[in-house]
Amino acid sequence: MDDTQYPIVRGAVQLPAGSEIITDVDEEIFILYSNLQSAGSDTESSGFRGLGYLDSRKDVLDIIFDLKGISDSKSKDSRKGKRSKAQKRHESGNANDKTIQFELFQDKTALRTRKGDTGSVIWRASIDFAQLVLQQNYANSTNSLFHHERLCNQHVLELGAGTGLLSVAFSPLMRHYTATDIGPLVPLIQKNVSLNFAGWPKLPSGSPGSNISVEELDWELVQSTTASRRAKLHTPDPVDLLLVVDCIYHPSLIPPLIATINHLTIPQQTTVLIVSELRSDDVMREFLDTWLAQPSWEIWHIGSNLLENQRYVMWVGQKLQSPSASE
Repeated sequence: MDDTQYPIVRGAVQLPAGSEIITDVDEEIFILYSNLQSAGSDTESSGFRGLGYLDSRKDVLDIIFDLKGISDSKSKDSRKGKRSKAQKRHESGNANDKTIQFELFQDKTALRTRKGDTGSVIWRASIDFAQLVLQQNYANSTNSLFHHERLCNQHVLELGAGTGLLSVAFSPLMRHYTATDIGPLVPLIQKNVSLNFAGWPKLPSGSPGSNISVEELDWELVQSTTASRRAKLHTPDPVDLLLVVDCIYHPSLIPPLIATINHLTIPQQTTVLIVSELRSDDVMREFLDTWLAQPSWEIWHIGSNLLENQRYVMWVGQKLQSPSASE
């Protein structure tokens, strides 16, 4: 892969031309929402509804990714071994195209009855983000968000994993993938991983899906627990990439989310990637203000909208050094 196109690399994340360090939150928010307004705010034509659910009426959804221009080195399916009938791959008429299909359960009842539970259904941001990453990986794109060779050796931990879609889609690309969410959502994630990787979690090492872990992680509990006791709540392998996809939508969740990001981040090792749909500008501003107020963080706006939709933003953060005890 030609790294000269990406002079700025943070872990396995490559920052394209136009990426900039964020120093002024008001300026960042102004630019984001000015671009959003200029792109048009007709939600009917863009296909977005409400918070961004894909379809909250169905119990089971077929998720399909159409990938174009697959490189010769990846033309053959890299996943070998047992798979459930729910996880399918179909070769199209074009030998250089591929369709990847998963089947995922939702819990639409929990969405309506369990207060604050929005992760029990699939969100469009996860679909669009997965499409981007899978397309770039299988096409072996040099202009990709991730450095693929580095990514395959990393431990990725996802906050707010919801239905577990990204763990199912991304696990072949990483050394280890840990999907986390609140306790009530853990069974749903486990159900979907089992559906798409028959025999999980008792799979032989090295087989597809064997590198997926599902764990409970409650941000509010992390925030309310003293720093000396937080390690007992969640002690994973050191996290190389912390993935936060479409978790910014309610102001009450911002302080616990930031506390959890700080807790899991290892200075100069962990890269934090935030992917979010732009909803309330006040909420996005509060999140960015709170994050930047933490000691020692460097936060980048990823230039050139890789998701090709002005409704999304991607931020990359890395803690440069350990804060002093006084901080």
